[in-house]
Amino acid sequence: MFNSLDEEMKHDDQATSTPRERRIFYAAVMMVSIILFGGLYAAIKYLE
Repeated sequence: MFNSLDEEMKHDDQATSTPRERRIFYAAVMMVSIILFGGLYAAIKYLE
């Protein structure tokens, strides 16, 4: 039920991501944000 500190540390070490994976993740988040906010901006401009 409860994990020991050693088990938690092993789990945390396995969950780390490489710098390349983080860059890809942040690039994907930026692209989705740009698309969403761009679409929202275009929809508002279209309604005017």
